[in-house]
Amino acid sequence: MTTSSSGSGGDDHSPEHRPEGPPGGSDSADGQRFVLHKPGGEPVRTGRNLPVAIASGCVLGALVFFSIFPWPQLFTIITSLAVLIGLREVNRAFSGKGMTLAVVPLAVGGVAMQSFAYFGGADWLVGATALTAIAVLSWRLRGGADGFVSDASANLFTLVYLPFLLGTWMLLIAHPDDGQYRLVTFIVVTISSDIGGYFAGILLGRHKMAPVISPNKTWEGFGGSVVGCSVAGALCVVLMLDGPWWVGVVLGLAVVLGATVGDLIESMFKRDLGVKDMGRFMPGHGGLMDRLDSLLIAGPVVWIVLSLLL
Repeated sequence: MTTSSSGSGGDDHSPEHRPEGPPGGSDSADGQRFVLHKPGGEPVRTGRNLPVAIASGCVLGALVFFSIFPWPQLFTIITSLAVLIGLREVNRAFSGKGMTLAVVPLAVGGVAMQSFAYFGGADWLVGATALTAIAVLSWRLRGGADGFVSDASANLFTLVYLPFLLGTWMLLIAHPDDGQYRLVTFIVVTISSDIGGYFAGILLGRHKMAPVISPNKTWEGFGGSVVGCSVAGALCVVLMLDGPWWVGVVLGLAVVLGATVGDLIESMFKRDLGVKDMGRFMPGHGGLMDRLDSLLIAGPVVWIVLSLLL
């Protein structure tokens, strides 16, 4: 859905970590055939097959678009599938560190949380989250005391990070009258943050933003995210939500912060678990969780800002 690089010059397999390929943009080593160039003519390696990545993102975006018009209820199916696919990826990552997830209650509760959020609102989402938390902790009791705290922490982290944050997307689309357009605004603004940060970072990036967590993120990339997100936010709020432009700018600035934090959280998560990608769900993009990172954190941010200001 998005090239997750907000505030950066690419992910951990970006230009400065790859050798230069042959001129003309071909690359037999990693299959990349599209090479950007900096203003001085120096080739920039993006670390991914951009045509394939863009095509995959467009297909997924079209799937989301046609699932919410004209029946927004269908979007519960999309987020429910995301819960199941993401849970599989997260479970595989945790298992590499010897931690065990209560997959069954997480899957059942996580899917139920999507429908509860859409049809019942925030109160039902919170209630379903609490019941699922009780269920996963009870499920883990069967394993005894050894490793209980680490397993419980992994389960509760997964519960909040994946199905709960996805549930805030349902709160957006369930809003009366303009719910579908609120969801589209959320996706467009977040993607604009990612795209602005990605291209500004790889073309202009010089000053590292968080070298310990994600060494390829730059302040120049963050500036590109701010510009892209603010412009997209103003346009979306004015044209789709019939609101004032300044609300869109506030929304854009909030999304920049949320998306950047989301990207850093996912980077830290993968570094701690020793994985490069969460999976191979989307060609050119990696796992589903690799693409949802900024969107997961930006979702509740957009819901809060729009609820308060519109």
